Amino acid sequence: MSATTLHACILAARPKTLPAAIVPVWVGCVLAWKLTGHFDPGLAAATLGGAIAIQLATNFFNDAIDSRKGADTAGRLGPTRVTAAGLLSSHAVLAWACGFLLLACGCGVVLYHARGWPILAIGVPSLFLAYGYTGGPFPLAYRGLGELFVILFFGLIAVTGTVFIQSGDWPAAAWLLGMQIGLLSAVLISINNLRDRAEDATTGKRTLAVRCGHHVAVAVIALELTLAAAAGLAWGRCGHLPFAAASLPVIMLGWRLVRGVATQPPGPAFNRLLALGGVLLLLFAAVFQVAALR
Repeated sequence: MSATTLHACILAARPKTLPAAIVPVWVGCVLAWKLTGHFDPGLAAATLGGAIAIQLATNFFNDAIDSRKGADTAGRLGPTRVTAAGLLSSHAVLAWACGFLLLACGCGVVLYHARGWPILAIGVPSLFLAYGYTGGPFPLAYRGLGELFVILFFGLIAVTGTVFIQSGDWPAAAWLLGMQIGLLSAVLISINNLRDRAEDATTGKRTLAVRCGHHVAVAVIALELTLAAAAGLAWGRCGHLPFAAASLPVIMLGWRLVRGVATQPPGPAFNRLLALGGVLLLLFAAVFQVAALR
């Protein structure tokens, strides 16, 4: 593989999006250990590998399909998309996507042998929606359902599934944590779609920001952050009050995100806000792990 091709593959992989795949597995394993006192590193590695592979497949599919649909134009404000820029052919990008799906299936086999049919119930829809997020007859990203998809699959399903894989159970605390992670991950999609609203409106990509307009899109970001922080109060009712401390980074950095999207016009500055949203997600996980040690 040439250096140019490797660079293009890294661009298509979108490394900055990987916290959305890593954090649900990270905090899910922490919560399962806190609840049961048990941690299986082999199952954790298979879960993390599968999550990252599905995220990478989604990114590669998105790159190729958006280019084919004309959604990535010369006026793009975000990072370079390799298919639209001609750095890789759409066939090559789709081949990489399918390769990552095969890797995810390999990880899923390990998990299936450990936990049985629930892994199929989680894994099969996740594998399909790696493509169906932007492709297929009902692409979620083009129907304004991106935020809902992220809350469900990168939050609730990813976290509760990780806890189930580690513990064999579906505790209420896992659903609470999954909702918090899902909302924080949805913030990233919401900022991304607000940044690209003008371009998406001209290419038929009917995201929530396109459908509802700038002011509603800003309000959605504020609501996602507010609900994620407020949900921390419920940890006391679950008997794990120290976990409420994980809401502190949301409170401390969330206002900067809301202020940024509310006062700055969509443009390259939103890329810095996206990076801050990724940092917020990682800080949430770090504080959550520290709280688990108490």
